[in-house]
Amino acid sequence: MDDSIQPPSVDRFETLLEHGSSEDAVARLEELHGADTETRKTAIRTLRQLAEARPSLLEPVLSVLAAFLTDERRSIRLTTVKLYVAVAEASPDAVSPVVPSLADRLADDDEFYYVRARAAEALGYVALEYPEIAATPEVLADLRIGLTFDEPEVREKLAKALEYIALGDQDRLSHHVGDLARRLDDPNELVRYHLCTAIVAVGCTYPDALSGSIDALADRLNDESPFVRGRALEAMGILDHSDLDVSIPEGRALVDDDSTQFLLDRVRFATGDTCEETGDGTAVEIGTVRSIRDRTDDVVRELVTADGEVCKHCGVSFPSAGPPICPRCGGPR
Repeated sequence: MDDSIQPPSVDRFETLLEHGSSEDAVARLEELHGADTETRKTAIRTLRQLAEARPSLLEPVLSVLAAFLTDERRSIRLTTVKLYVAVAEASPDAVSPVVPSLADRLADDDEFYYVRARAAEALGYVALEYPEIAATPEVLADLRIGLTFDEPEVREKLAKALEYIALGDQDRLSHHVGDLARRLDDPNELVRYHLCTAIVAVGCTYPDALSGSIDALADRLNDESPFVRGRALEAMGILDHSDLDVSIPEGRALVDDDSTQFLLDRVRFATGDTCEETGDGTAVEIGTVRSIRDRTDDVVRELVTADGEVCKHCGVSFPSAGPPICPRCGGPR
């Protein structure tokens, strides 16, 4: 390792990329492959900060950064894959060339499980817009198998990726609804929400695909989470509107004084009552892929803040039962 190589600052990289010196930036990163561990760590942390602030700026160097996904230090691999998550959320097309490298991290049984989880999250963001690139049969299999992980934070990311795949192309999971439904009793609320949402998304296009999972969905009508109950009701409403034989309890049996608007809207949808209107007088759209795509991130934020915390360092919301560090910035809770 070359101890003489100095890690570039955020400002230095920003300057190189802003002024079209992508070749210089690539050359600088290639030099870092031979640097000592601390230099590599500092450089990748620097780039992750830049990815979170200005993700599109990193597009010219994303391919060369893929080499750090297999760095000997797992902390460097984890920071690198978090960088790809930040860019994929904002610019999924920019990350699409790196999908094979991310899929390799997800598939590696010897890889640190948080690296695998973040690789899944990045793949999910790409699959939302480019399912034909990211939602390969191999990736789908790895995600479904990964739902057996012991770590709830890992299952959350895998379930989220499956939801995004379902929202990107309902056909990809139309034959795997049963696999998802078998995991709807997961003890983690976010896992249940993401999987239930994936099932609803598939049902919007292929309602018959849900017919074998009616019992599992009906069980979620008693879920402790109003957001999971709401999605289960949405699924049952889709089935009922498709003339499939389902039994939906009366509306008043599904709500209480503390019910969220999310749940109330879906009770009306499932029981055939008139939906509420938004502030501008338009009806609340429920039971469509578009409506789920438009609002699922907002729903997750509402879910985690309902009984969660906000990071004092970066402001992101996360569940109270989450890890001891912030999932975004890594700061202590």
